[in-house]
Amino acid sequence: MSTLTIILIAIGLAMDAFAVSITEGVKIRCLGLRAPLIIAFLFGLFQAVMPVIGWIAGMGLVNFISAFAHWVVCGILCFIGAKMMFESGALKQRECRKSCPCSLIYVLAIATSLDALAVGISMSLLNVSIIKPALFIGAVTFILSFLGVMIGIRTRNLYADRIEIIGGIILIGIGIKILLQNIL
Repeated sequence: MSTLTIILIAIGLAMDAFAVSITEGVKIRCLGLRAPLIIAFLFGLFQAVMPVIGWIAGMGLVNFISAFAHWVVCGILCFIGAKMMFESGALKQRECRKSCPCSLIYVLAIATSLDALAVGISMSLLNVSIIKPALFIGAVTFILSFLGVMIGIRTRNLYADRIEIIGGIILIGIGIKILLQNIL
């Protein structure tokens, strides 16, 4: 898997965390870097660990579905991308999207990294080493989450819906690219 593909996957996966980081930044009332760094660290950590867990789980599946693994990978990435787009809120009524009043950052970090678990499974099916992708995913998520919190603090505007749609489109595109590379 090329470095560019890994970076695009990392960006696609980080969009959920970026969007949630913006909303968390809107809620932060104190100035300083402590809260943005903690939020970014937690999002980056969970985004880096989840693909490794998925990769380990997927290694047991490789022998059973290796003949059609590219179809499974495409399906997983397209499903994740479509789910991100649907859940973005831009495709729902605006009043349905409310932010959690209790800022459970650990729960948010886990929730935004579940897609990375499925990507880890996909990478094991493609026989891709997980170390480099996990590090890229964690680093990109950390950077984008930090920026997201800072944007939220500075602007207090919520554009998270559109960001999640972009992430979904990126993941669907990568899924289709993998499928086409293996069937053509």
